[in-house]
Formats: sequence, C-alpha cells, structure tokens
Amino acid sequence: MQITQEEEEFREYVATRGPALLRAAHQLTGHPLDAEDLLQNALTRTYLAWDRIADRGALDGYVRRAMVNINISQWRRRKLEEYPSDELPEVPWEPSETYGEVHERLERALSRLPERMRAAIVLRYYEDMSEPEVASTLGISVGTVKSTVSRAMAKLRSELGISAPPQR
Repeated sequence: MQITQEEEEFREYVATRGPALLRAAHQLTGHPLDAEDLLQNALTRTYLAWDRIADRGALDGYVRRAMVNINISQWRRRKLEEYPSDELPEVPWEPSETYGEVHERLERALSRLPERMRAAIVLRYYEDMSEPEVASTLGISVGTVKSTVSRAMAKLRSELGISAPPQR
C-alpha cells in the first residue's frame, strides 16, 4: 500500500504536534482518557479536511477549534451526573504542598470551571494565545474573552485560596 504525500504530511504533523495538542485536550476535558478521545476525534476531522486546509500554519488553530467544538457538543449531550446531598464531604487536610500537589489542585479547580471559562483559560494561558486569537478560536468577541478570563481567574483564585493581585 502506497502512502500519499498528504498522508505523510498528516503523519508528520501528528508526530510533531501531537503531545502539545494532547496537553490542550487534557486541559479542556480534565481527564487523560477523555483527552485522548477528544484529540482522536479532532484529528479525524482534520484528516478528513486535510486537502481543504490551504494554510498549513493554521493547523493548530483548526485542531484546537475542532477540540473545543467537539468538547462543547459532548458536554451538552452529557446527562447530569452529580446530585445534591444533605451532607458535605470531609475536606482532606493537606500538609505543605509540593509543586506536584499545587499542580493537581490547579487541575482540579480548572476541571470545575464551566466549559467556556475552561476553554478560555486553557487557550489564553496554557496555549499562550493572545486575546484576539482566543476570541477567534472560540467565536466570541475580545471583550467577552477578557470578561470570561477575568471571572474564571477569580473563581480559580477563590477556590485555591489565593488573593487577587493588587489593582494597577
């Protein structure tokens, strides 16, 4: 079976950018296995559209947008899996934290954000995209990106017990 030039380009792209895209998918889903499924679905869509993507420099944006869209679609179809309870769970005591523990707390706090907030934070700070790039990727205005990121950061700070930085 002969591999075409397009298939070879796609394989090279996945080999090169796969780990970074998987990290972005993990930040969007909050779970490693869901991230793998999300990335697989996004790469399938990308492969099917490969010959229509003229600007190869925009591939990361195309895949990220596909991941955000797929994740939102899956989230909307999901049934409510959490139910209110009369009893609050015990809050575990945590000794002084290492870097890994802080990272885990941040991951948990990030996973509890609403989908749009999580996507905005991941794209802005993990993928280091500018506010206009995030706006374009999510299909929202720059002002909405700013307010969404601001509210998400406030929620993260509150959940992690971090005070807000001083106002300029």
